[in-house]
Amino acid sequence: MGAACGAEGAGPARGACPRLPESSETAAERRRRTSRKMVKETGYYDLLGVRPGATLDEIKRAYRRLALRYHPDKNPSEGERFKQISQAYEVLSDSHKRALYDRGGERAMKEGGLGGRGGSGFGSPMDIFDLFFGAGVRMRGRADRRGKTVVHQLSVSLEDLYNGSTRKLSLQKNIICRKCGGCGVREGAQRRCPKCHGSGMEVRIHQLGPSMIQQIQTVCSQCQGQGEWIRPRDCCLTCNGRKVVREKKILSVHLDKGMKDGQKITFHEEGDQVPGLEPGDIIIVLDQKEHPVFRRSGDDLIVRREISLADALCGCRQVIRTLDNRTLLVSSPPGDVIRPGDLKCIPNEGMPVYRSPFQKGKLILQFEVKFPEPGWLPADRLRQLQAFFPPQEEVMATEDTEEVELSDYTAHGGRRPYTGEAYHEDDFEDGMRQHVQCQTS
Repeated sequence: MGAACGAEGAGPARGACPRLPESSETAAERRRRTSRKMVKETGYYDLLGVRPGATLDEIKRAYRRLALRYHPDKNPSEGERFKQISQAYEVLSDSHKRALYDRGGERAMKEGGLGGRGGSGFGSPMDIFDLFFGAGVRMRGRADRRGKTVVHQLSVSLEDLYNGSTRKLSLQKNIICRKCGGCGVREGAQRRCPKCHGSGMEVRIHQLGPSMIQQIQTVCSQCQGQGEWIRPRDCCLTCNGRKVVREKKILSVHLDKGMKDGQKITFHEEGDQVPGLEPGDIIIVLDQKEHPVFRRSGDDLIVRREISLADALCGCRQVIRTLDNRTLLVSSPPGDVIRPGDLKCIPNEGMPVYRSPFQKGKLILQFEVKFPEPGWLPADRLRQLQAFFPPQEEVMATEDTEEVELSDYTAHGGRRPYTGEAYHEDDFEDGMRQHVQCQTS
């Protein structure tokens, strides 16, 4: 019997057992090799393009790359593949689900109740996409898939904006046909274009020469790139193949106190419906009609009042009816002279402040003084009236001073009135030349 191997710790003796060389296989490779033996199915790993022993970082990078490539906003036809990729990532990114999948495959996932949302907190594949890239990327894509926004103008009075009211607005809008569900065909009919097989593109082959051909890809001439073509006999009888029908819609427009001219009221997703798109919005723009008495300036109301010269000098009393049918008696103290164009105000009697209806602006009175007509008082009474006014300034007249009287001013000032007949110099010369030619012909 051969000599036994040397004792542990002894040096290499003659005839001792030779030491086997250390394996060059790394620990990571041993884990991957072991994982391949333990994994029952590799379907989810194949979807992400990673090996069964891939780390979590490798799985995340693979999903990020594939999600950008197959996201429905970029490739609408790859929605099903994007869903499968997201489901694979949802399982493989969770250690518990991944272990369950490695042991039993998809069947174990379904029996364990983890085939769908599975308690991961993701309601849909889009939730995983938002986790990586933020919701802003998806929101931009969603905005591209919205219908048109419709703007309507609503004429309102100043009383409506002062008191607040509710207006009914009737309009026509498109809604998806309830009979066909927006597909445009009767039940069981074919929608896919038979010429392009639903791709929207067709390939034409041109013979350039012997053994030389050219392929040109163009928009399908039958469906115009839509991928759908409906035969007339297959059209939905309700919408006649248009996928939408017209419907009358009544909108209740609530006007809050203090709203302003040009303010917008938005009804979200009340616009026309289009299959495959989110409905657009309806925007109501307020158009305030001109009021015969009041003029609005921000939260203030301006009203013009004409008073006599006596009221301007001795004090006045005015009655004003407000926009909510209240009566205000406005008076100025005696001796407070009101000049033409003076502005006086009444606090808290203007327009209600928007969303603060108990707070109001100012009611501004702009006064115009009406002077008496010439000859309204005899000359002897004028001298008595002048005694109540400050003495006039005396004017010294010299021998060289000429005395003149004032007269009423007219716009034309004695000139010949304008008749509206005017000629351009060139036109006048052309006319003269034509006149001379006619005489000599």
